Amino acid sequence: GGDPRKDPGHVLINVGGNRYTFPWSTLEQFPQSRLGRLRFCTTPEEIARLCDDYDETCREFFFDRNPTAFRVILNFLAAGKLRLLRELCAVSLHDELDYWGVDPGHMERCCRRRMITRVDEVVERERKEEEWRKKRMMLKKRPAQTEKGYRRLVSMLREVMENPHSGLAGKMFACLSIIMVLVTVISLCISTMPDLRDEENRGECSLKCHNMFVVESICVAWFTLEFLLRFVNAPSKLAFARGPLNIIDAIAILPYYVSLVLDVGDESQEDVVMGAGRGYLDKLSLILRLLRALRILYVMRLARHSLGLQTLGVTMQRSMREFGLLLLFVCVAVTLYSPLVHLVESELAPFAAINPHHRFSSIPASYWWAIISMTTVGYGDMVPRSIPGQMVALFSILSGILIMAFPATSIFHTFSRSYQELKQEYKRVWKQEQHEEAHHCLDSCWCCHLLLVGDSGWVRLG
Repeated sequence: GGDPRKDPGHVLINVGGNRYTFPWSTLEQFPQSRLGRLRFCTTPEEIARLCDDYDETCREFFFDRNPTAFRVILNFLAAGKLRLLRELCAVSLHDELDYWGVDPGHMERCCRRRMITRVDEVVERERKEEEWRKKRMMLKKRPAQTEKGYRRLVSMLREVMENPHSGLAGKMFACLSIIMVLVTVISLCISTMPDLRDEENRGECSLKCHNMFVVESICVAWFTLEFLLRFVNAPSKLAFARGPLNIIDAIAILPYYVSLVLDVGDESQEDVVMGAGRGYLDKLSLILRLLRALRILYVMRLARHSLGLQTLGVTMQRSMREFGLLLLFVCVAVTLYSPLVHLVESELAPFAAINPHHRFSSIPASYWWAIISMTTVGYGDMVPRSIPGQMVALFSILSGILIMAFPATSIFHTFSRSYQELKQEYKRVWKQEQHEEAHHCLDSCWCCHLLLVGDSGWVRLG
């Protein structure tokens, strides 16, 4: 019946203004936690290292921490259940767990995964912000003398190419890049028309074909110039070479120059290679078509200027676990239904003996049917004819619908969250750049004002 605050078997904790009293025995299973170590402190110096303040009169320990997160941790210390509450920030709880010395591995699996995912996202965002901040600081630290001539031109080009919000020049550069990509895609589509293919096979080149080549050359020249400018202006050439979009740019640009070299070699050998050498020319023509088809990779360049494509890439990166589970579910279901439909149709479908074209000849051949059935595509090239086979097809289709729906909600929420984060990041960067630009203009005007005042002799001190 006494006051538990004066009981040596109890501890009084004040976290963010909220007071908690519980017996020391609650911490017996967690001796390495902060409170568990605080229990065995005997000197004021030891106590001061573990808490923010201590009232020796009331034997009260003070902690300037999040009280909501501490309630979750205290519930874990008392009941052994650690969960992430909906109203609690995952990053804040992660920091509190680290402060109180509680292993996140004790958390429920679903809550732990949600917390770790959110923490990784915040760390990635902070890393990008730090890189952007360092980049801006490097530009600011350069003295005024070095910002003249060539260096100033390089700095302006880098800003125009990397940041569409840098001004009118940046927006025009981004729009021109998008137009070039669209023109390249349209040119690739037109080059596959039957009349142009016939001219290519005959070795002829009409005015239309010549115009297509000129348009392609202009687009590739633009992409090459942009690629070289990005490479020259890149602070780290190795980091530039490792960039995924830069690798795609190189793969999309190189086929044009390779095809030019092969075309020159083809013309030089046309008079020499005859008869049996025709097969070599056919293979060379096939290689040229394959190389030109790689121009479709230019579409990936839109990711530099499209927030939607960037969101799609971030979503795929963050949802690799969901895509892996989806692939696993589909593989298991295909492995299950393919032998079933093969067995049923081989033994119970007399129509298959009459029409071998529709027969499920083997289990590997049935894999194709299972895949297109589970994805609800259904080309109709392989159709089960027996009643048991149709029942297997029904279960296969229903399983495919359910399997496809399982990760859809999670992937959708990831896409929505990634889109909002990228959108807010773009707005934040744009506002910060506008603020810095206004601040820079204000400083310039102030310096000019001081110079004018100094020249006119109206300087007052004191």
